[in-house]
Amino acid sequence: MFSDKKEKRITAEPGSAQNRINEGTKLKGDVTSTGFFRIDGVIEGNVKTPSKVVLGKTGVIIGTLTCENADIEGTFEGNLQVSGTLSLRATAVIDGDVTVGKLAVEPGATMNASCVMQDGKPKSALVSNLSIAENSKAHPFDRQQRIKKAAVETDLDD
Repeated sequence: MFSDKKEKRITAEPGSAQNRINEGTKLKGDVTSTGFFRIDGVIEGNVKTPSKVVLGKTGVIIGTLTCENADIEGTFEGNLQVSGTLSLRATAVIDGDVTVGKLAVEPGATMNASCVMQDGKPKSALVSNLSIAENSKAHPFDRQQRIKKAAVETDLDD
C-alpha cells in the first residue's frame, strides 16, 4: 500500500548549484542550466538560465543571455534579456539590445545598446492601457496636457 521508494522529481526551478567558467576558458555553443553562473572566461553563443548570472571583469559573452538577474563587470555583445535586475558595474561594456525589468548602472559603465524596460506585462496589455489613458479625462497635473496648453497659448500670443 505505501512504498518506501520516493520518486525523484525533475523541476525547472532555479537550482542552488553554481556553474563557473574560469578565466582562460573559451566556449563556443549554447549553454543552458538551472543554476547560478559565474563567467570569467569567454562564451560565444547563447546562455540561458532561470537564475542569476555574474559576468566578471575578464568575462566576455558574445551572443544571447537570458536570465532572471545579471551582474555585469565584463564585456557583453548581443541580445541581453533580464527579467529581473540588470546591474552594470563601472567596468562593464555592453553592445547590442537589452530588455530588462530593472536597471542599475554605476558611473563609468559603457552601454551602447537599445534598452527596453518591461514590468512583466505583455505588450498588448501596455498598448490597451495607453489607449485607455489617452481616452480618459485629462488630469490637471498631467505634464503633456500642460505642454499642449502652453504651446496653444504661445501660438495665440503671436
